[in-house]
Amino acid sequence: QVQLVESGGGLVQAGGSLKLSCAASGRTFSTYTMGWFRQAPGKEREFVAAKMWIGGYTRYADSVKGRFTISRDNAKNTLCLQMNSLKPEDTAVYYCAARQSPDISTDGGRYDYWGQGTQVTVSS
Repeated sequence: QVQLVESGGGLVQAGGSLKLSCAASGRTFSTYTMGWFRQAPGKEREFVAAKMWIGGYTRYADSVKGRFTISRDNAKNTLCLQMNSLKPEDTAVYYCAARQSPDISTDGGRYDYWGQGTQVTVSS
């Protein structure tokens, strides 16, 4: 079994920054792709960013490209999302997800494990 625990959410003003972390445990992650998704009230879950665990290839949603950076620490089994220049439309619950595949996918249905989510609120 795989456990994912997010932290780092909170309330921030527009233009500010937050860093989310996802601690992974339970399995080795050498061939897992890890990603971040978000869901705003009344909206569907959407892809934010993903990173291959080996090789470092990353992919971002157009809406966050240039503002968000996904990173990982293999030794600590930790995935991070640095969010800069935050906008009110970034307000959502952010979820960490793991996919038992070396390939990146923007489809949340292709991810096998999910964290409980952490709330990010950006005030205008």
